[in-house]
Amino acid sequence: MTNMAEDLKAEAPFLGTRITEAAEDRRRTDRKRSPREQKKRTANVIIYGVLVVLVVALMVPFIWMLSSSLKENNQVLTVPIQWIPSEFVWSNYTDIWTRIPMMGYLQNSLYLAVVITCLQVLTGSLAAYGFSKVRFPGRDVLFLCYIGTIAVPWQAYMVPQYIMMQQLGLTNSFNALILLQAFGAFGVFLMRQYYMTIPDELCEAARIDGLSEYGIWARVILPLSKPALASLALLTFVNTWNDYMGPFIYLTSNRLWTVQLGLRSFVGQFDAEYAMIMTGSVISVIPILIIFLIGQRYFIQGIATSGMKG
Repeated sequence: MTNMAEDLKAEAPFLGTRITEAAEDRRRTDRKRSPREQKKRTANVIIYGVLVVLVVALMVPFIWMLSSSLKENNQVLTVPIQWIPSEFVWSNYTDIWTRIPMMGYLQNSLYLAVVITCLQVLTGSLAAYGFSKVRFPGRDVLFLCYIGTIAVPWQAYMVPQYIMMQQLGLTNSFNALILLQAFGAFGVFLMRQYYMTIPDELCEAARIDGLSEYGIWARVILPLSKPALASLALLTFVNTWNDYMGPFIYLTSNRLWTVQLGLRSFVGQFDAEYAMIMTGSVISVIPILIIFLIGQRYFIQGIATSGMKG
């Protein structure tokens, strides 16, 4: 141990010299960096700065909604905005369950969102398989015509749809919303773009082995399409959960209202209870947040790969 300590003492000046030389070499390397690398670093800093600003701008409404849900009703619209309440009104989150049948509204929204999501995933994936892996005359023309319906605004055919549902006796029921939203051109487009990235040789080999088209879809294509399926399911669930106009038109009975319609109970003829509306909005966001956190990996992967080929 004594010899080791003496050796360290003897080498200490040399170690200090080496550290100093290494630091000088690093400084020289930094000075020798090409202007191109410096421009790239500056561009990255600017891009990240812009992204941070955009994220903050997007989060401001949600922060205001959360802050307003913890205030008295007369404090919500104060100017300037009081971001941190002087007194947190936690009772809003208990009172809302007794003021309106909030649990029933949540159950109705969940039922519609789950059923419509399952149907859209099923029909969208089946139609996308036909448009991408099955060859038949006029396939591409039919696909373009079908996708072209996305450009038609819903307001253009809203009245004819309602008349059809009324004549079928499906108004004031969940069946009207389920039938109208069980098929979606966007879901077919998303799934078809993803299926185009799957080699056709897999389908040909399955046909040679004797699998039917439904068997190829179920046993070959679907297992390889989890990211796209998760993306479509998440987008459909969020759109159905947040839908206001559809339930507003077709659901007239209070027991069938979704959570978006239920929050209208706090809007009076001359005034509105904004604190309760914000409280209900926060509660309604929680299921979507949970589902997105669970499926975000598949969602990002599916969106990133759906446009690689097509």
